[in-house]
Amino acid sequence: MKVSASKEKILKKIRQALATPVPVPFPQSEGNESLFTPAVQEPEVEFAENFSKLQGRFSYCQNETELAAQLAQLLQHRNWKNIYCNESALKSLLLQNAFAIDYTADLAGCDAAITDCEYLVARTGSILLSSAQQSGRTVSVYAPVHICIAYTDQLVYDIKDAITGIKEKQEQLPSLITLATGPSRTADIEKTLVVGVHGPKEVFCFLLER
Repeated sequence: MKVSASKEKILKKIRQALATPVPVPFPQSEGNESLFTPAVQEPEVEFAENFSKLQGRFSYCQNETELAAQLAQLLQHRNWKNIYCNESALKSLLLQNAFAIDYTADLAGCDAAITDCEYLVARTGSILLSSAQQSGRTVSVYAPVHICIAYTDQLVYDIKDAITGIKEKQEQLPSLITLATGPSRTADIEKTLVVGVHGPKEVFCFLLER
């Protein structure tokens, strides 16, 4: 088949380009090194600062007894009566430390929901949750207030560290992995920021030493 002069000219340029390839302009861009600056302070401080910047409410507890006391004080201060918690281990832990309440079975009508988490991501101030948790998919986004209870050994610096941790704990990844980064917010209407439209209007994180 006869090749036109214009097509032959294009093919010639392609052959020349392949013969003398241009070096990659950013040779480090395809490596495994992190694109972000490493943490310069303790992960607890890093998470607390970034979480608070996003309007999250952070509290540090030395042990489970202090956690139960702070939770009881929060519920009394806010006058919350209907607390949802679907995690038996978490309810048992709180009960053992004198946090005895009647949990509601109605997620839709609760004042707040208590869950644990998979990991806390210090760099972004995010709570990483998955469908493998007993609380399931909906609790952290459906309740008007989300209260997360986590331990210091669940703190990681970056999101990739959290994903790696989940892979190491389980044979396969859960069907859902989500990041909760502060209260729900949107600026869809006239670019005005509104909090609590598509999810919880408040997010609390109680971090315990372990």
